[in-house]
Amino acid sequence: MHLFYVDESGSVADPAQQYFVLAGVAIFERKTHWVEQDLNKVANKFSSSETHEIELHGSPMRSGRDGWKAHPLEDRLQAIKDALHVVSDHYPQGVRLFGAAVKKSSLTGQDPVEHAFEQLASRFDLFLKRLHNKHGDTQRGIMLFDESSTEQRIQTLAREFKYSGHTWGKTNNFAEVPVFLDSRASRLIQLADLVAYSLFRFHEYGDSSFYDVIQGCFDSEGGVVHGLYVRN
Repeated sequence: MHLFYVDESGSVADPAQQYFVLAGVAIFERKTHWVEQDLNKVANKFSSSETHEIELHGSPMRSGRDGWKAHPLEDRLQAIKDALHVVSDHYPQGVRLFGAAVKKSSLTGQDPVEHAFEQLASRFDLFLKRLHNKHGDTQRGIMLFDESSTEQRIQTLAREFKYSGHTWGKTNNFAEVPVFLDSRASRLIQLADLVAYSLFRFHEYGDSSFYDVIQGCFDSEGGVVHGLYVRN
């Protein structure tokens, strides 16, 4: 099975923010342990005795919230990049990214969450379909989200896409509706947060320092990038 860990960055309700981002990392089930171990090595630099007490979240790490202020800014920024390098180190063997960055003002009368989720879900579904049709890989997929205020809306949309369809058809390759996890219990959800935060920093502020690490890791085939959607 392919597990797709997803998180959001940016606030739909905040008028001071232009973009909303939904993004994450798709990992083949047998790779999750090794990716987690590499992320733990990053966290170990900040607390070797209580590794799992350290959460890798982009905004708190950069701003110094949630205990990160105790560490120098340079070390915090490098830790974000080190965690993102875990993706580039494993790509494309069982690990690849998907993301949707949406400028809210471009969606007149549309819900940015719905628009971004439709893009993400359909692109992940097409990735699974491509594996099946071209490579004989019949594995299904499941989306795993960080717990958030959008949970109920995402669950509803997932059911609608499966049974009623979305703009381009129906999703056919998901094993189950999206599952929501506490990010404290999942290092992979934390990685999804860092991916989403990287996209948000790039589009909202023109800060490419994190995005540059992962820009070549979005799902692609034959020179065509399928895994990244941007609506300006």
